[in-house]
Amino acid sequence: MSTTSLARRAARTVGESPAAGRVADAQEALYRPVLAWLGHSPFHTDVLGHSIHPMLTDVTLGCWLSASILDASRGRSARGSATVLVASGLVASVPTAFAGAADWAGMSGSDRRIGAIHSLGTDVATFLFLGSLVARLRGRDSTGMRLAIAGNLVLVGAGFLGGHLALSRGTAKR
Repeated sequence: MSTTSLARRAARTVGESPAAGRVADAQEALYRPVLAWLGHSPFHTDVLGHSIHPMLTDVTLGCWLSASILDASRGRSARGSATVLVASGLVASVPTAFAGAADWAGMSGSDRRIGAIHSLGTDVATFLFLGSLVARLRGRDSTGMRLAIAGNLVLVGAGFLGGHLALSRGTAKR
């Protein structure tokens, strides 16, 4: 019986996946001009002794999770606040994504492949939250709430991979 945890085996599977390699290659080709700029930007710094990306994720995820908590616990009376939180998370996702991409640009091997799938997951979640915001602004609150829940569920998987990179692989220290 393997002593490696299910979580580590899952991350290793993603890191060894040829499909993840193709995703990484496609992202690098698509984002090459932005990645070149990010390498020399304030988003790629170790002024704190580590990457700023993990800190920024707390703001984005905190807004989005809080919106879903308000949706579930306060209902109609909190719709406006939940909408503001979804929008705030979208605004915060931009510097968060830039900082993550700046870190990813320097990765190679399995870390690069895991980072590419982490990024793909966060992109999907961001579009789900964008859809949530649009639905909420159009008065389709139920659709907005369902899209937000879906976005948070996608973020669980993406966040697991990001946490694996930062904490288990030490990429946030580079």
